[in-house]
Amino acid sequence: MTETLVLAKRAVIEGVRSMESLMPVFFIPLFFFVVNIGQAGKIFPSEGTPFLEGQGYAAFSLPTALLTAASFGTAALFLVEEIEGGYFDKLRATPIPRYAIVMGRLLSETLKNLLVTAVIVVVGMLFGVRIESGPLGFVLLLAIMATWATVFSGFMQLIAMKSRSAAATNSASFIFFPLLFLTPNFVPRDQLTRPMEIAASLNPVTYIMEAARSLILKGFEGDVLLKAGVVLAVGLVLAISLNVRAINNYD
Repeated sequence: MTETLVLAKRAVIEGVRSMESLMPVFFIPLFFFVVNIGQAGKIFPSEGTPFLEGQGYAAFSLPTALLTAASFGTAALFLVEEIEGGYFDKLRATPIPRYAIVMGRLLSETLKNLLVTAVIVVVGMLFGVRIESGPLGFVLLLAIMATWATVFSGFMQLIAMKSRSAAATNSASFIFFPLLFLTPNFVPRDQLTRPMEIAASLNPVTYIMEAARSLILKGFEGDVLLKAGVVLAVGLVLAISLNVRAINNYD
């Protein structure tokens, strides 16, 4: 555990020294957040739109912004730099557990996303969003998004180790956008066309979005939160185990 914390601290310091890498994490999600509100705010007024639960469209759109921000992890790109510079080989040569090498960077992404999510939620509140589940729901919302950011970064790290290319790793990150648009990001799932509803139901990102949305609009819905928890738990186990395996088999 000590090795993991040391590597996590190093990754956090590395991120602080590259603050420009945070610009897309904040700008792009907030840009689409504002644009979505401007385009759909009048189409879905708070009065007369049941799925908004009395709030504005900003509350419905906020989880999309949070998920977008959580899918801008920089851990994989920093890992490629370490591979190209030879530092990764030095780490592998040290007598530390392989999971520590994996978890060090992932933990830094977790911490970073906690900050990013909190800032975006505060911005959302400036647009009239309120968290119906209260302070505990806000903490749970942070945990859900930070865990998703960790899962996403884990799979990006896997691609980084397999490709050893910054270009390939950066291109692979765009796979999230098709997944994001195959979710009920503009309207609830039951208002999608049947083919789109099927696609959204098969998309694991849907259940994370719906859990975040329920915390904001309704409160604590056990079945919705449970589905998101299963998706995140399975994703986290897969990401970590595949990363450890990739390091063990790294040539």
